[in-house]
Amino acid sequence: MTLYDELVARGLIAQVTDESEIKELINTGKAIFYIGFDPTADSLHVGHFMALCLMKRLQLAGNKPIALIGGGTAMIGDPSGRTDMRQMMTTEIIQHNCDCFKKQMSRFIDFSNGKAMMVNNADWLLGLNYIDVLREVGAHFSVNRMLTAECYKQRMEKGLSFLEFNYMIMQSYDFYVLYQKYGCNMQFGGDDQWSNMLGGTELIRRKLGKDAYAMTINLLLNSEGNKMGKTQSGAVWLDPNKTSPFDFYQYWRNVADSDVLKCLRMLTFLPLEQIDEMDKWEGSQLNTAKEILAYELTKLVHGEEEAEKSQNSARALFSGSGSRTDMPSVTLTSSDLPEGSIDLISLLVKSGLASSRSEGRRAIEQGGISVNNEKVTDIKTAYTAENISDNEFILKRGKKKFMKIILQ
Repeated sequence: MTLYDELVARGLIAQVTDESEIKELINTGKAIFYIGFDPTADSLHVGHFMALCLMKRLQLAGNKPIALIGGGTAMIGDPSGRTDMRQMMTTEIIQHNCDCFKKQMSRFIDFSNGKAMMVNNADWLLGLNYIDVLREVGAHFSVNRMLTAECYKQRMEKGLSFLEFNYMIMQSYDFYVLYQKYGCNMQFGGDDQWSNMLGGTELIRRKLGKDAYAMTINLLLNSEGNKMGKTQSGAVWLDPNKTSPFDFYQYWRNVADSDVLKCLRMLTFLPLEQIDEMDKWEGSQLNTAKEILAYELTKLVHGEEEAEKSQNSARALFSGSGSRTDMPSVTLTSSDLPEGSIDLISLLVKSGLASSRSEGRRAIEQGGISVNNEKVTDIKTAYTAENISDNEFILKRGKKKFMKIILQ
């Protein structure tokens, strides 16, 4: 099976500009390709995960990745998939986020010995002269055609700023520069980037008379059609300080039965033959498939040791035995127990299992809270320092949210 055939079999490929040329390039290891990452936060998240895995797959086949950090485009903000304008960031915040991205990407991409490159589009975008952009680049873009792009159409009703309208031109210019400077002949990205990517191939054709290619990958959606990688508390981050390895593991361990095989195909590096065998699994076997998924992805992002610890802790939590030292925890100090005790509602808020006292009260009254596997329904329940320090104190909300309480 060729690399391209494998990408198709894994359900990754959405749209391509020239299938025969793209097949030839990536199957023979001749693709010099880029994927852009705008540093809108100080960590990559699950939404970036599939792009990073794709870069790894292609690099393993001999192709050369260029990781483009959008230090310049982040000053504008991509309107794709947005119903409102992104928050403006300072240059200091953008630079900090860029530095964080570089560290995380190195877990997926081998940058040694020229095998891959990392560049920042701030290096060429921030020094552009506005008149030059209008004359040299803007003249090649049709406003009528741009307005038919999905990323703009969905914003027209609520209002599209001129600032964001320029994003397609900037992303197209990136491809044009990368083609000239580094011989970059392909751009990959999420399927919501299709219009922006076509703008780049067209600019290269018009300005240089050369062919460049674009391929989009399917977005990671659950069976309900929603983007994966979001929880009630926000995004699932790749930074262990923002989403712990255990929480990262648990996110994948708890995916829906209907999504686990798709995630195994799209995100892991397990052989397709092994995953195809799991198609026959049902019932409790699907839980085994989810464990495999969670372990493989946690190993990819956080390393084998963290994957082992997270799996062991998860098994211990739900079996009631074994070490639970690696599960999420919150540490209390004596100031949290001003009169020698702390009430359950305060514990829920302090641990992050409830966003407010009223939410915590409702959760208790509805029977959704347990302490050390015993349901608690009295909102006046309180615990002393001895209660917490003398036991392994596990606070749990529902079936999947829990926190170990430690007294310093």
